[in-house]
Parts: sequence; C-alpha cells; structure tokens
Amino acid sequence: MSTLRVADFDFHLPAELIAQQPPAERGQSRMLVMDRATGALRDSTFAELPALLNPGDLLVLNESRVIPARLYARRTQRAVGENPTGRIEVLLTEPAGENLWRALVKPGKRVGIGEHLEFLSPDGEIALEAEVLERGDFGERLLRFKPVVDFFHVLDSIGHIPLPPYIRREDELNDRERYQTVFSRERGSVAAPTAGLHFTEQTLDALTARGVEIARITLHVGLGTFAPLRVERLDEVRLHRERYTLSAAAVEAVNRAVAENRRIVAVGTTVVRALEHCAQQADGCPLQAHSDETEIFISPGFNFRLVGALLTNFHLPQSSLLMLVSAFAGREPVLAAYRHAVQQSYRFFSYGDCMFIC
Repeated sequence: MSTLRVADFDFHLPAELIAQQPPAERGQSRMLVMDRATGALRDSTFAELPALLNPGDLLVLNESRVIPARLYARRTQRAVGENPTGRIEVLLTEPAGENLWRALVKPGKRVGIGEHLEFLSPDGEIALEAEVLERGDFGERLLRFKPVVDFFHVLDSIGHIPLPPYIRREDELNDRERYQTVFSRERGSVAAPTAGLHFTEQTLDALTARGVEIARITLHVGLGTFAPLRVERLDEVRLHRERYTLSAAAVEAVNRAVAENRRIVAVGTTVVRALEHCAQQADGCPLQAHSDETEIFISPGFNFRLVGALLTNFHLPQSSLLMLVSAFAGREPVLAAYRHAVQQSYRFFSYGDCMFIC
C-alpha cells in the first residue's frame, strides 16, 4: 500500500460554512450521524445524542479549560535606550517551567532573543513583563515572565480568548463563556476541545438518566491545533506534545468498561488521543492513573484499543484531526460524509455542527 499524503485529506469547503459565531443557544447544533461499519449517513441534531447512546456506555469528556492566552505586548529596547515601539501579538501555547512559557509571536521577525516585552492592563499600567530566551521556527519563542503574585489572575484581566484564525473577528465578551465547555475545570488549553461545546447541563442530566456512565479526563490543547502540517507524507508528520492527566476515577471507569465489554464513547479527538496513547503505552494492560505528555499521531491503519464511538466537530482540510477521524471510520467514508455536510450546509469547525460516528 502506497504511503498516504497530506493532500489525500483535502476537501472543498465554501468559506460561508465556517462558523464565525456559536449557535444562538448552546446545544442547538445539527449532528450528522455516521454508521462506522457501513458509512451510512443520517441528518440529525445534537439533542438526539442521549437517545443514540446505550445504557452502560461510558462517555469520556475532556475537562480542560481554555485560558485567555492571546496577549498584546509592546517591545522595549532598554539596552539601547529606545522608546517602546510596536504592538506584538503573543499566543501562549504551553508552560515550560517556572515563569516560562512557549508562545507564538506575530510579527515574529521583529522579536529577537534578549528582547523585553511589556503587557499593559486596561488602565495602562504594566501588568506583565517577559524576556525572550529562545527563538524557534514559524514565530515560536520561549518567554520568561517576571514573577507576579497570581499569573492566571492577571491573564484573566488582560488576556483574550484565543479564537482560531479561521474565525475572522476579534474575541467578544460572549466568547469567554461560549468557547468553554460547561464541564471545563482544569485550566491549560489554548483552544477548546470543541466537541464538548455542544453539551449543556441538561444534556449531561439526560445522559445520566439514560444510564450512561460519565468519566472525565484532561488533555490540554496546545500548539499543534494551530500549526499546519508542513510535510507531504503522513509518515513524516510529527505533532507537538500535549499534556494530559488520567485521574484514578477515570482510570477505574475505563478499566471497568473494558472488563465488562461496554462501549467507550469519546467526546472529541482530544479524548481519543489521550485514551489511545495510554492504551498503547500500557500495551494491553489495565490503565494506571498518571500525568504525562503525548505526541501521538493517529492516521489510517491505526489500531484502536479503547474507543468504540466518537462525537467530533468537522475539521480543517489536510489536518491531523481529519486524519484521526479517517483512521476511525475510513478515509473515503469520512470524506464522503464531509461532502454530504457541505451539500447540506452544515456549519464547520470550532463553533460549528458535530458528527457522531458509531
């Protein structure tokens, strides 16, 4: 079998189908239901999800919480006595140690090693200061922040919700709530685990009443969400690391579901990556509670050990997430489903509609 190419996962998407706003009410999205075995499709709504799950199914959620990771800084050239110049966009992508953060900086060419950045509060006071320690490719930087009493409190006051670049507007007050899942708890993501955005407390209650068990894990969405694949072949793809935690309660629920041959339903590709990474590492043994990082790349030919059904949003052409979904349900059936979604004017990407593959 010839090696698949990134271009093999392309599809035509009219720009008007890229959702720029969330639905008027959370949970009111459309849902395309796909039979994993046959590829059969059925148009539905997210409200039907509880009826599509079976009593005893284990639904796994990602409770990572998005931080207001997009900041705006001004450069200072203190060493040569220059005045502060220019506005720099800084997207924090992951912590790298005490007071250290990896970030994407734009425009990157203007920010070199040793430079100092100042981040102002709404009243014009300096709220944060950082020095550039390292410079990477494609605008990546390592920043060391001057210590403050409560870094995340400052972020909450000066940061912006890091909406993806295909949402072509500035973040709004409404995004602070709508670009979070209702079950988010552990802050650390720079993009939402978007399949979870559809859930309401009422949906969770309906699932529990249906007899569905719910487990919660954490995987913090990082730089890989924003980085395009810059290679031609799938065997050349290398993803950035993302941090995850499997609690004792989550591990007990997953191990028990496996032992009892009950279906595990992943809410989102982040849950798939965390669970399947851990299953791969455990090599068939019961999972253990722990925290670590994963850079797993799931593409067609992957052997799924745990996940039996998947709720996911519609993903970008030629993206690693589309490749993961294609690994789960087949490249041709998934691309056919995407063509159907385009024909039926489903809304795409983070604030868009969803797909249930079962």
